Amino acid sequence: VLLAESGGGLVQPGGSLRLSCVASGFTFSWYDMSWYRQAPGKEREMVATISSNGRTTNYGDSVKGRFTISRENSKKRLYLEMNNLNPEDTAVYYCHAPSFGSWGQGTQVTVSS
Repeated sequence: VLLAESGGGLVQPGGSLRLSCVASGFTFSWYDMSWYRQAPGKEREMVATISSNGRTTNYGDSVKGRFTISRENSKKRLYLEMNNLNPEDTAVYYCHAPSFGSWGQGTQVTVSS
C-alpha cells in the first residue's frame, strides 16, 4: 500500500488549497479513506473521512463547513479542498488508509501572512 500526498504550500489567511493523494497497491474503491493532520507539538488529529463509495463523509469540528473531502475512484485519488484557511490549520497533512494502517509521507500546509 502506497499513499502519496501533494498540493501543500504557503497560503495567506482566508485562502484556499486543494490537497491530493494518489493510492496504489490496493483496490482503492473498496476502502474508506481519511485525511489527518499534525501540527508542531500536537497530536495527530482526524480532519475528514470518506466512505468507499464517497457517499458518507465526516469532519473534525475545527474544519466543518470549511473543508471538503472527496474521492475519484477511477483515478485512485483522494482530495481535500480547504477554504477559509487560518493559521491554526498550519500542519503536515496525511492521507490515511485505515483498513491497512497506512500513511503517506505528508504534505506541509502553512497559513501565514
